[in-house]
Amino acid sequence: MLSKEILLATNNRHKVSEIKKILRLKGFKVLCLKDVRGKLSVKEDGATFAENAAKKARAAAKKFGIRAVSDDSGLCVHALKGLPGVRSARFVKPPVTPKRLCEKLLKKMSAVPESKRKAFFACYVSVADPSGRCTTVSGACDGSIAREMKGGRGFGYDAVFIPSGFSRTFAQMTSMQKNRLSHRGKAFAKLKRVLSGEGKTLPASDII
Repeated sequence: MLSKEILLATNNRHKVSEIKKILRLKGFKVLCLKDVRGKLSVKEDGATFAENAAKKARAAAKKFGIRAVSDDSGLCVHALKGLPGVRSARFVKPPVTPKRLCEKLLKKMSAVPESKRKAFFACYVSVADPSGRCTTVSGACDGSIAREMKGGRGFGYDAVFIPSGFSRTFAQMTSMQKNRLSHRGKAFAKLKRVLSGEGKTLPASDII
């Protein structure tokens, strides 16, 4: 029988905090890498978010012997032909900070008119068990790129991303508001159904 422990295979403390708020399953204990012995180092060299998510989840599950969850997500800007995409967290050279990421993006978008500032956040989440079996689900959030950074919450590109139908950036919203709209919130809501045994009711297109 599979353990009710779930390991979040990420070193990003902001992600851990956000995911734990979303992934609340009765009877499950959610762990992060600081809760287990040993380090996990996985090269994110996949061509897609889905490949990277599955690779990390499988590596963590095999190394630590428990089911592991990993997500790979990023911002895709239409005017930049999908960039920063899978390189969202590596869009700038170290040290990588939200401010530096957003500033580089805004600089590249400086001449782009309002009508062409559309973008979307994508999130792919994989859960793998030690045998290598893996299930991946996804979530997306459409929006546009602001002209300047706004808000002090969130992380990554939150301060420049305005979800469709709103005038505020993710960084100006509470975590509860953001999680209802976000790519990560949608993807992990699907994962909750998979983990609770309700995944069979998800449309086939939702499971990769």
